[in-house]
Amino acid sequence: MQKLFILIIGIFFISDIKAQDRPPHPELENPAIQGINKEYPHASFISYDNRQNALLNDKSKSSRAIILNGIWKFNFVTGVSNRIKNFAAPDFDLSNWKEIPVPSNMEIHGYGIPIYVNVGYEFYPKWNFKPPYINDLEKNNIGYYRRDFNVPESWKDQQIFIHFGSIKSVGFVWINGQKVGMSKDSKTPQEFDITKYVQPGENTIAVEVFRWSDASYLECQDFWRLSGLPREVYVYAQPKVRLRDFFVKSTLDENYMDGVFDLDVELKNHTSRKTKHSVTYEILDETNKSIVSETKTVESNDTTGILNFKTLIPSVKPWSAEIPNLYTLLLTVKDAAGNTSEVTSAKIGFRTSEVKDGLFLINGKRILVKGVNIHEFNQNTGQVIDEKTTMLDMERMKQLNINAIRSSHYPEPDYFYDLADKYGFYIIDEANIESHGMGYDRSKGKSLANNLDWTKAHLFRTRNMIERDKNHPSVVIWSLGNEAGNGYNFYQTYLLIKNRDKTRPVQYEQAGLEWNTDIFCPMYAKIEHIEQYARKYTDRPLILCEYEHAMGNSEGNLKDYWDTIEKYPNLQGGLIWDWVDQGLAAKNEKGEFWAYGGDYGPKGTPSDGNFCINGVVFPDRSIKPHSREVKHVYQNIGFKADDLLAGKITIINKFRFTNLNKFAFTYKITANGKPLTSDELPVMDIAPEQSKQISINTSKVKAEPGVEYFVTIYAKTKVAENLLPAGWEIASEQFKLPVEADKEQFDITNAGEVIYEEGASIKIKGNDFSLAIDKKTGIITSYKSKGKELLLNGYGPRPAFWRAPTDNDYGWKMPKICRLWKKASDQPPVAASVKTTQKGNAVKVEVIYNLDSLKSTWKTQYTIMGNGAIKVENLLLTKDSKAPVIPRVGMKMQMPVEFNQLEYFGRGPWENYCDRNTSAFVGRYKSTVADLYVPYIRPQENGHRTGVRWMAITRDDGSGLLVVADSLIEFNVLNNPVEDFDAGPDKDKNLRHTYDIQPKNLVEVHIDYRQMGVAGDDSWGGWPHESYLIRPREEGYKYSFTMVPVSSLKEIKILTKTEF
Repeated sequence: MQKLFILIIGIFFISDIKAQDRPPHPELENPAIQGINKEYPHASFISYDNRQNALLNDKSKSSRAIILNGIWKFNFVTGVSNRIKNFAAPDFDLSNWKEIPVPSNMEIHGYGIPIYVNVGYEFYPKWNFKPPYINDLEKNNIGYYRRDFNVPESWKDQQIFIHFGSIKSVGFVWINGQKVGMSKDSKTPQEFDITKYVQPGENTIAVEVFRWSDASYLECQDFWRLSGLPREVYVYAQPKVRLRDFFVKSTLDENYMDGVFDLDVELKNHTSRKTKHSVTYEILDETNKSIVSETKTVESNDTTGILNFKTLIPSVKPWSAEIPNLYTLLLTVKDAAGNTSEVTSAKIGFRTSEVKDGLFLINGKRILVKGVNIHEFNQNTGQVIDEKTTMLDMERMKQLNINAIRSSHYPEPDYFYDLADKYGFYIIDEANIESHGMGYDRSKGKSLANNLDWTKAHLFRTRNMIERDKNHPSVVIWSLGNEAGNGYNFYQTYLLIKNRDKTRPVQYEQAGLEWNTDIFCPMYAKIEHIEQYARKYTDRPLILCEYEHAMGNSEGNLKDYWDTIEKYPNLQGGLIWDWVDQGLAAKNEKGEFWAYGGDYGPKGTPSDGNFCINGVVFPDRSIKPHSREVKHVYQNIGFKADDLLAGKITIINKFRFTNLNKFAFTYKITANGKPLTSDELPVMDIAPEQSKQISINTSKVKAEPGVEYFVTIYAKTKVAENLLPAGWEIASEQFKLPVEADKEQFDITNAGEVIYEEGASIKIKGNDFSLAIDKKTGIITSYKSKGKELLLNGYGPRPAFWRAPTDNDYGWKMPKICRLWKKASDQPPVAASVKTTQKGNAVKVEVIYNLDSLKSTWKTQYTIMGNGAIKVENLLLTKDSKAPVIPRVGMKMQMPVEFNQLEYFGRGPWENYCDRNTSAFVGRYKSTVADLYVPYIRPQENGHRTGVRWMAITRDDGSGLLVVADSLIEFNVLNNPVEDFDAGPDKDKNLRHTYDIQPKNLVEVHIDYRQMGVAGDDSWGGWPHESYLIRPREEGYKYSFTMVPVSSLKEIKILTKTEF
């Protein structure tokens, strides 16, 4: 990702002997060697000996597969001079070895330090990289793995292979003490033919894994730098004449109606004699009914034999992410005598993926990519994930209307693609290539993209990806890699893919508008920039490969992006960075927390802090407030108000292949947040990309003083499908009905008498209340109702201009730019003047504060009425137009912790901000104060609400304080002051965790005119958009509200309909 380079100055890994003073290691530091005896890559499949098991396609049920996941013997050393000799010998003494699970990362189990860095190479902490050297070989961690396995007698005449889903960074493999081979691409399978090394019965496998090698230069992704055997390991057998590979090209004809089937099947003969075999393909529908089949025969002689099948299948059910129709391809190989020697199956889908007339089309339709980037991550196991975790990811994504995933920045495990095929996701499959730390300079010795010594490595990784994943309908775009510059090596990888696969487009962000990308796929392009592209270029679609950096409290202005994207045909969406916070589950004496960079290792360990905490969801896949905004903005049903008074609303089907008749539509009308009426809507027979006007019954909506009416429309699933249960809300929208009457004016003459006396403080008394205002500070120091204090320790309302900086705020240096506003908030208030007057049944107190350093003035007028109500009118005036932007304009106060309940009428129920509140509908919501806290992994601003008409902060018995806005206000109500969440001017010098936030015995209340937006363009300089900033202005900012003590919640209904 295009982020700040955080320069690490430290002593970690500093070598006594400079790398350039020695020759490179012949295997570990040699990009000319990418593998030794590694099998040529092929599509994912398992060999079976019968049709029934092949159709089940469960390798644990195959007689030809032995799964080696589980507990292995393990040893660990640091430094190549400490390599364990003869460790692979079957009789080597393992009595002092430990045990480790496979798959796993060594570091997660205490062997080596988990290191998180974004851009650099952790083995060169001073950024003095010199590829292919990995600095000091004596600092390299080495893991040793051993286990035994049994080869059945039935495999005697079979060809036997071992499969490693991943070895990170490089591993050497031995069988029965004999060295077999090695491979360097850590995110695609590494397979070796071990036939000549194994024997019937017990066998020993040994693996030597190095944490760093020259391969690490191409694996400079923004993630935890971990190593080990993080994916599955198994041994499998095939006949001597075996199915080596097959390539399915299942597309659609030019009318996108009939299926075009093109199949290449490759057999390999290991017998050293001429043989004849037949291959039968068969395609089965979802009921396992055969719809087409064909048999061909091939002769081979110690080589490979290739067969091609072609056919046209009328009226196939096409595959798309919306409707992922799949067929089963069954391949059967028989020998010359007609005996079945091998059977396998794969799920296939008929679909096209193309760039045509400057647009990206699936099955002839211009789709919108509503996506996320994903890293392979589990909070407990690091970069070891399983099918259960992936299923949870995909379930959450479906819930949030996500339809596309970029495998950033490497291919995922093979079952990931099976699940994407089944449940429907558009996958951008990305090669395991990122040399970000080397930069993008094409000069000699700079970027590896233009260094011919690294051409083989680039091609190797690209080929590994496309050969494994080529048969998956979910893979609709190939990606050459990420942030590795552009040049000769990527020209070659582009040509490699185009020569091998002409059924998918290819993209590469660093190619920009060069010829080696079919899609313009920038990252973090601003809205104005993508709009400029849309107007200027028509030859290629634009899909943002990364945008809306979801770090901390983020995802502001997502709706603004999509308002622009939906205006132009060649703007076709984007993929949020990224899916899940990479926070490792940890525990210390302070409690449980999620760890990030810098939480492991001694001082000086390379770290980019919490830059790995930028997910749409938390590490355990629980939902964040901004997850809800993603769901709402990504929804595929639109709603447009036509004539709300008459109940006319247009429903827009934004799906490309789905009729809306499969969803149930309802609506609800509320009056001041309380249900008024609701009903089901008729079946919405709306074809894809079409719309229809509907009518809702508004007959019960009558203008009533102080009552606001809202209609909310919901679309829900009728049946469980594609990971969503029946009744799941896939889309919703709310509209305010234009029916309203003015509030009834509060009659101050009926409020009762109010008196005051003036001394060092102004003491005001009325009907069952008393108030004190300090004349020096102008602060209300006591506010009692029926003898009970509403304020904590005299901490009454005062001007507040500061929020605890978010991660995005630190990116644009808000703590430094806006520091004077923080000072103005933090310093003890000293009033320039305090004036008291009495007018009838009210006492007015005017307080003025001069903010000299900001050339600003804050004026508050309190109007105290006989019933204890206080109308608060605020005005901020700024004469200096060059004063910094204001983080918030409001007031804060503190109340005793017993005020632990909150009810409000405004946007919710979840946290929302002015640039992230389209998903938060106006309603009447209740919460405990404790539950308003959002535990961001690095503590920061949280819990805000916008569009608030009133709020009541009460004790358990319902007594407390009601705040009624004259217009709309915003608020925070938390058990911690702002200071607890504020990491100071430089968060990286004061990185904190959730255990640093312990609830205090207080309730801090912020009553705001506004807080600026949280932003989301990026986290290294992107400000909130202009419309979500608070710029100082000469005419100032004015807002008002009324505080009213209440004895019970019953009083709220009347008081909130009153104009004070």
